[in-house]
Amino acid sequence: MMHPLAQKDIQHIWHPFTQMEEWCKEEPVVITSGQGTMLRDQYGRSYLDANASIWTNLHGHRHPLLNQAIVRQLGKISHSSALGLANEPASLLAEALIRAANPSRLFGKRGAPCANPKLKKVFYSDDGSTALETALKMAYEHARRSGVSGKPRFLSVKNGYHGDTVGAVSLGQVPLFHRAFGSLLFGTDKVMSPYCYRCPFNRARPERSEARFSRRCQWECVDGFEQKLEQACKRGRPHAGWVVEPVVQGVAGMVVQPQGWLQRVARLARQASIPLIADEVMTGFGRTGPLFASHGEGVQPDFLCVAKGMTGGYLPMAATLVTDSIYQSFLGSHSSGKTFYHGHSYTGNQLGASVSLASLKLLQQGESNRLRRKAITRNLSAGLQSLWAIPQVGDIRQAGTVVGVELVQNWQTRKPWDASLRIGARVCQVMAARGVLTRPIGDVIVLMPPYCATPDQIDTMITVLQQAIVEVMAQ
Repeated sequence: MMHPLAQKDIQHIWHPFTQMEEWCKEEPVVITSGQGTMLRDQYGRSYLDANASIWTNLHGHRHPLLNQAIVRQLGKISHSSALGLANEPASLLAEALIRAANPSRLFGKRGAPCANPKLKKVFYSDDGSTALETALKMAYEHARRSGVSGKPRFLSVKNGYHGDTVGAVSLGQVPLFHRAFGSLLFGTDKVMSPYCYRCPFNRARPERSEARFSRRCQWECVDGFEQKLEQACKRGRPHAGWVVEPVVQGVAGMVVQPQGWLQRVARLARQASIPLIADEVMTGFGRTGPLFASHGEGVQPDFLCVAKGMTGGYLPMAATLVTDSIYQSFLGSHSSGKTFYHGHSYTGNQLGASVSLASLKLLQQGESNRLRRKAITRNLSAGLQSLWAIPQVGDIRQAGTVVGVELVQNWQTRKPWDASLRIGARVCQVMAARGVLTRPIGDVIVLMPPYCATPDQIDTMITVLQQAIVEVMAQ
């Protein structure tokens, strides 16, 4: 007999990115509570949250300091409009974000690629899609007003994913998700992804190590980027912005960029005076090491888009940080028509801003949080080595606490599985039955634990993943 909560779900809810005909055939896991890294379902069964509830939950569930921040704010007010009014926590958070996004130095091992701008202003929205939509509209209008182009175009990376609003989908390059909406979208130019494992220019033979470390190429992906810029210049239509997920392309399959790629292409974009739009919705707030992934390559964007972990996974909230030059192009009298006509009902929501402030303080709290992230990175790296013994493990990609394990028919040929076999989904089903929850990207299994995960919990996640792969392959 199916649990009543599961019955209500099947009767009434349409889930995202889910084929509902298949969903309704089995009883879903209904999460009823959580604590730290653990989740509990309708039958009281416990699970490790191995992907931080789709990459959002940084510090663990029911973190006492985050809970207290929300309770304190509830004692004052939960929400008031940002249209014509300001509020305390949103103002304090904006100040903290600007300070955090402008470190005294950037951390690229080769130094900054060129002069980096300062981020000056914060525009709040609700989620990653709307953060990118905000940047898109700002960059488009800025390009028109500065005389760059009357009909600006954008440049993005193949297999990039930037959300599901129409503008964000237009920036994206994932055919599976986006081809159905083709007639709704505006055209964008794309450059190849630095996906070393499947790069046609990588002459290195398959090895039992991460492909980006053994690659043999001449940075053809960077040459392609430069050629695209030159073509746009010759057409007289330079780009209004270049959109990129710094260091890791998430939905592309946790594709970790080789060190130096972002610096090289950012330098080319700067030389062409093309604003850089950094989609740090997933990579922001310490996921790859530094607070913002782009800073680890010595790059400061003109637009910094953050969401997901911004509130520690508690509430929907996002922000788009911009330079003063972008902001200045929208200033003028009311009659000038320069106002940025864009916004959301819950922009600058007090509860979201309060818990975001608390989360940011946790991240910046002395050395403790940074050391915990480093420990998780080391534990993941050490534990993942055992997976190379499985012939169907093709590549293991890791950047900080972000991991993607790509499954193939045979590691020596790198031949992918037929999508109809749903290998990744089946592995995750077996993992769930053994008490570890995550979600695949095709046949790439993602591990992205909360920062409170213990060494034993990391070991359990990897052990269960290994067992699940072996079990599915045996079938």
